Amino acid sequence: MTPLTLTASSKGGRRTAWVPTIVLILGALYCLIPIAWVVVAATKDRSELFSTFTFAPGSGFFQNLSDLTAYRDGIFWRWMANSAFYAGLGALLSAAVSAAGGYALGRYSFRGREAVFKMILAGVLVPSIVLAVPQYLLLSKLGMADSYWSMLLPSILSPYGVYLVRIYAAASVPAELMEAARMDGASEWRIFSRIAVPMMMPGLITVFLFQFVGIWNNFLLPFVMLADDEKFPITLGLYTLLAQGASQPALYTLVITGCLLAIVPLIGLFLVIQRFWSLDLMSGSVKA
Repeated sequence: MTPLTLTASSKGGRRTAWVPTIVLILGALYCLIPIAWVVVAATKDRSELFSTFTFAPGSGFFQNLSDLTAYRDGIFWRWMANSAFYAGLGALLSAAVSAAGGYALGRYSFRGREAVFKMILAGVLVPSIVLAVPQYLLLSKLGMADSYWSMLLPSILSPYGVYLVRIYAAASVPAELMEAARMDGASEWRIFSRIAVPMMMPGLITVFLFQFVGIWNNFLLPFVMLADDEKFPITLGLYTLLAQGASQPALYTLVITGCLLAIVPLIGLFLVIQRFWSLDLMSGSVKA
C-alpha cells in the first residue's frame, strides 16, 4: 500500500468518525434542551413566563421558591420526602431481593431453575401499566390501598433486576472460590454475604440506581393507588398542581420550579453512585 493510499484511507476514517460524533451531539441536545428550558423558566416570575424570550433568564427564581414552599404549608417538601422514602427504601429492598434471587439462579443448580428464569424473563417483557390495576385490586382486598405499603410492595420485586444480577453473578462469582469457602467450613449465607455480595456490588448498585430512578419518576402506580395527597410522591403532586393551573395560571411557575427541584436529587444521586460504581469496578479488576 502506497503512502498516498494510507493518507486517503486515514482521511476517510476521520470523516467517518465525525458521523457518530454528530449523531451523539444531536442526541445530547435533544435530551438537554428541555432541561435547559426548565432551568431558565424556573427563574421567571408570572409576568415574565409568557412574555419574554424562551431562553432569556428571569428574575423571579427566589420568589418562585418562596411561593412553592409556602403553598399549602409546604406540602411540596412533603411530596419530595415521600418520593425519597418510596424510591430509597423501595430501591434498597429491590436490590436486596434481586441479589438473593439472581445469585441463587446464577450460582446454584436446582430443578426448575430454567423455568423460573424464563418466567422472570417474561416478567421483564410485561409493561408496568398492565400490572397497575391488578395490583390495586389485590392490595385493596388486603386493605393496603392508599397506604405507604401500596407503593412499596409493588416496587420490591424487579424482574429486570433479578435478571441483571443473575447474569452478573454467573460472570463475577467464581465457582472455585465458593467451593474453597465451603471446604473452609463457611455456611451458604456467609458465602453469599461476605464473598458474593461484595463481588456483585457494581451490579447491585446498577439495580439500585435503575429502581430508584424508576420509582422516583413513576406516575401511574401512585395515581392508581393513592387518594390522600399527603402521601403523594412528587410526580403526582406536580400533576395536581398542573391540573389546577388550568384555572389558576399563577401555579404554572410553581410547577416549573418544582420540576427543577425534582430532578436535582436524581442528578446528585447519579454523581455520587457513579463514584462508588467506578471504585467498585476498579477494585474488582485489581483483585482479579
